[in-house]
Amino acid sequence: MKKIFESLKPAILFILLGLNSCNEKGERVFTGQPEYPELSRITLLDGPFKDAMMRTNEYLRSLDPDRFLHYLRLNAGLDTIAPPYGGWEQSEVRGHTLGHYLSACAMMYASCGDTVLRNKAEYIIDVFDECQKNLKTGYLSAFPEEHIDRAEKKERVWAPYYVLHKIMAGLYDSYILLNNQKALDVLKGMADWLSGRCEKISYREMQEILDHTEQGGMNEVLFNLYSVTDNDKYLELGQKFYQESYFRPILSYYDSLKGQHVNSFIPNVTGLMREYELTGKEEAYRISKWFWNQVVTARSYVTGGTSNGEGWGNDPFQMHTELGPASHETCCTYNMLKLTRHLFREDQEAAYMDYYERALLNGILPTQDTVTNMTMYYVPMQPGYYKTFSTAENSMWCCTGTGMENFSKTGEAIYLTGNNKLYVNLYIASELSIEELGFKITQETAFPEDNRVLLKIRATKALDFNLCLRIPGWTTSDYSLQVNNKELYCRVRAGNYIEIDRVWRNGDQVELVLPMKLKIETLPSTHEYSSIMYGPLVLAGVLSDTALTVDKTYGNDGPYHDEPQEYIPVIHCDEKTDPENSFNRKANMTFMALSEKGDSVSFIPFYKLFNTRYMIYFNTKCE
Repeated sequence: MKKIFESLKPAILFILLGLNSCNEKGERVFTGQPEYPELSRITLLDGPFKDAMMRTNEYLRSLDPDRFLHYLRLNAGLDTIAPPYGGWEQSEVRGHTLGHYLSACAMMYASCGDTVLRNKAEYIIDVFDECQKNLKTGYLSAFPEEHIDRAEKKERVWAPYYVLHKIMAGLYDSYILLNNQKALDVLKGMADWLSGRCEKISYREMQEILDHTEQGGMNEVLFNLYSVTDNDKYLELGQKFYQESYFRPILSYYDSLKGQHVNSFIPNVTGLMREYELTGKEEAYRISKWFWNQVVTARSYVTGGTSNGEGWGNDPFQMHTELGPASHETCCTYNMLKLTRHLFREDQEAAYMDYYERALLNGILPTQDTVTNMTMYYVPMQPGYYKTFSTAENSMWCCTGTGMENFSKTGEAIYLTGNNKLYVNLYIASELSIEELGFKITQETAFPEDNRVLLKIRATKALDFNLCLRIPGWTTSDYSLQVNNKELYCRVRAGNYIEIDRVWRNGDQVELVLPMKLKIETLPSTHEYSSIMYGPLVLAGVLSDTALTVDKTYGNDGPYHDEPQEYIPVIHCDEKTDPENSFNRKANMTFMALSEKGDSVSFIPFYKLFNTRYMIYFNTKCE
């Protein structure tokens, strides 16, 4: 009988489980379309993600808005108050970090109620308003409008639309998360100015412009603006940023990604997915879904990251040439997670959240330095390199900006509600509160350090909904699931959601135990390079016990100016047996393996590895 249940679809399983529910009727809830709860409803509890959030909070508090605003004031003919920050904030893309900072302050206020950061965000918006009014055209940026002229003439200029997108996205986030009406007014002023320029450009001329510059996610932010104004002008303006050279091949299911700039391509697809959500344009959805699948299956590392030297350098599945010191740009992972959230809201397929978890744990969490709070640009996949981090005031790379956001909004994908269901997507210690329902669900877990998750229901009245738990693709079939200390023997295969249909009452508890196992993963198309995972965690081999110097570690966007460690161990294993026989657990999450020379190599979770050379990919000598 158990085998029969295992073969049934989750939709059938929840009906069978519902027969054992209490007889008391409850109020049906979460009945609308699938939506992620607002960040303000989610509280992170003790664990690595809360730690990362609080480190980011400290960094955001330390930054001076007036230093970010230096060039904006100067460009608007206003007196400056403080000297500018260094790095990219003194280049042609100055102002991009300010947009990220504004978004991060709004997100952090929504996530943990930090009024200091709310006040900083509102101060920035007030200055934006003053600058825009002084310019009198609606234009707003840290560089002169002449940069846009150069982009339209297809002259050399560094990504002005990219910077405008960051500022506009910061304003949109401030309107949504801080309810700041002035932010929306400034954003509309910028969009009206842009519309005035773009209406003078033909469709073919616009395509040539887009092929010569990086536009960021202009389409996404304009579609977002349309969603809150219902003004067709902004919808049509967003559609002007449709880049044919990106998307025409995809409509024929052809992978033309080789040679493309990754962090320009991904946000454009996210914009298409946003257009689909607002208009139902099927073509936009088809492109988004196919693109996501192609990047995840054919162009991603074991960490969930993608790109090499900011581009895709080879044909699909040919990843063995992409293991470089400038691989896995963190911004690309940030944007892939954003796209994944949109796709999951549409489809609720477990594969999306399996990827999301992998990329969050192994492609985002490892990129924050636990000592300085700084973040990474490139994440080297070539064995023998090491992590490098930004400085607090003199880097301001693209990944410094997305790094500010990454840990300000961790709660955004943990839960999803809709269609009478509450999805628990990620196992992160947290609490979801919906006060108007008198409902709270607390997720107690030390995951990923521990594989046990305890969900506690608090409710002032009986509520009728399906609780949907993701059974990750990495776990085993002998996972344990209990409701109020009673084992549920019905099962779904790993890589699916199991739905528990019942009337939930105050004090109900669900316990889920997800066994973790070691798994060897090889690069697509070749068995020359392998990696090792423990459950959802990528393990990295520690190659040196000698601490790296400060000049190697900080202030460099990648270690590509240096050489990798010359000797890279070859791991000895028996391919016919379980990897547990070759990677022996020593303590906590530490594993030991023997090299072909007989040396012991320590493997630890990548997010715990700092200040040493490492290897995520390694050669394996099998018997």
